Amino acid sequence: MANHGVIIAGTGSYVPHRRLTNADLSKMVDTSDEWITQRTGIKERRIAADDESTASMATLAAKRALESANLTPQDLDLIVCATITPEMQFPSTACFVGAALGLDATPAFDVAAACSGFLYALETGSNFVKTGRYKNVLVMGAETLSRITDYTDRASCILFGDGAGAVVLQRTDDPKRGVLYCSLHADGSGWEMLHCPTGSRHPVTASLLASRKHYMQIKGREVYKFAVQRFAELIEDAVRKCELSTKDVKLIIPHQVNQRIIDSAMERLELAPDKAFVNIDKYGNTSAASIPIALDEAWRTGKVSPGDIVVFVAFGAGLTWGNAVVRV
Repeated sequence: MANHGVIIAGTGSYVPHRRLTNADLSKMVDTSDEWITQRTGIKERRIAADDESTASMATLAAKRALESANLTPQDLDLIVCATITPEMQFPSTACFVGAALGLDATPAFDVAAACSGFLYALETGSNFVKTGRYKNVLVMGAETLSRITDYTDRASCILFGDGAGAVVLQRTDDPKRGVLYCSLHADGSGWEMLHCPTGSRHPVTASLLASRKHYMQIKGREVYKFAVQRFAELIEDAVRKCELSTKDVKLIIPHQVNQRIIDSAMERLELAPDKAFVNIDKYGNTSAASIPIALDEAWRTGKVSPGDIVVFVAFGAGLTWGNAVVRV
């Protein structure tokens, strides 16, 4: 079997124009800018307009990634979209994106792994390229979390925002470039920490809507402990498996879950805070979209350059967690 390398040939992202600030939220629930900032590091988040959706945002991010890679949609062999807020229950959001890009035969499917979704999609897309099956794969993370957020629950409504990020994976003959390593994990017994109940177990009924169980349910304290522990483990695993030291890593791009979680993990690893790329203050937690949005922003602002080693880490509902090491 062929064993090609996989590079990230292009990046793109999109966030809605509407800003929901902490001051705005203080008029909706019993909270304040100081309370939110102290506990999460978030100052504002972006909210999709009424005429925007997961697919429309993903399409814009995809077009920017394709432009960055100097490719056209017709060059794509596969589309993978990570999301827990799909365009519809079915068909897949990736199918809608393919149609929006003018494609009528390119395979497309979704991956649902919550905040770890982008890494699950990245590993899936990378393996299609490594085996020689496909040459160019579009991988996206896109979410409209505002559509499943309960804006009467101050513990959760302060956290989430909307947006989309995308990368184009491309075959290379140099296995020492691009995606060097990835590991994925899950423990379904921890599902109650973070979940959205609607589905075959809890169909949408009048009583379910009245109990507001069609919105995300979160146990914040448990999620915090889980994320801090996994963050450090994932970084240590990434550098060990790739025979690197933390000095070899230019930037850590974590899932933007909470500034305090990121700070705690970096302190535990004895790493400088600025070694982690953080934009949660601007966008909040965008679940599967957070890492590709952050990567695109880091690339376009010069925080990473060709040849730099970047480590991705994510953790979320499932429970799921994962990491990836990429030579940009």
